Amino acid sequence: MKILLISDKVIEHIYSATIAERFSDVDCVISCGDLPNYYLEFIVSMLNKPLFYVMGNHNNSSMYTEAGKVSGYPEGCINLNDRIIEFKNVILMGLEGSMKYSGGAFQYTEMQMAWKINRLKPRLLLNKVFKKKYLDILVTHAPPYKIHDAEDLCHRGFKCFNKFIDKYKPRFLLHGHIHLYGNSKVWATVAGDVKVINAYGYRILEI
Repeated sequence: MKILLISDKVIEHIYSATIAERFSDVDCVISCGDLPNYYLEFIVSMLNKPLFYVMGNHNNSSMYTEAGKVSGYPEGCINLNDRIIEFKNVILMGLEGSMKYSGGAFQYTEMQMAWKINRLKPRLLLNKVFKKKYLDILVTHAPPYKIHDAEDLCHRGFKCFNKFIDKYKPRFLLHGHIHLYGNSKVWATVAGDVKVINAYGYRILEI
């Protein structure tokens, strides 16, 4: 399976009429948050492939337009937050948002994020029984604690993500939130059996 990963930054050659030529061979798209609706809706329309996403801390749950208040969620795309979805034998799970730092939308305390994970544990156990695995890919906006994160509260990773990958061992944890500039930033790290990938901008993941 070939997956187009996107997060945090609009890429010109993706938001382009040539997108179908460049990425026609991908099986799906995964967004790790903080991207405008028009961008996601353009991608899903042009590629005609499933687009799974979680919201980032800079996304809005609602917007005001000339027609009044409308949903801030992208149309034609699949919200992974608090869900476990199987696509072509690959099991995806999503957790939106960042560490709570200002009280805005899609921000969570460590305890709140741990509670979100707890609510999904029964489904994970069923997967283990019937699928012989918990999941393949965890999609988040924020990174795990001390893996690709920063010291400030806004960009600090969640400790419960570290505990999660230690116990449930997905093949990949995909995140955004941490911007990369130049060539000096690390975007992929192996933590035990799990490959943690920062999808900032875009990446191609082949499974």
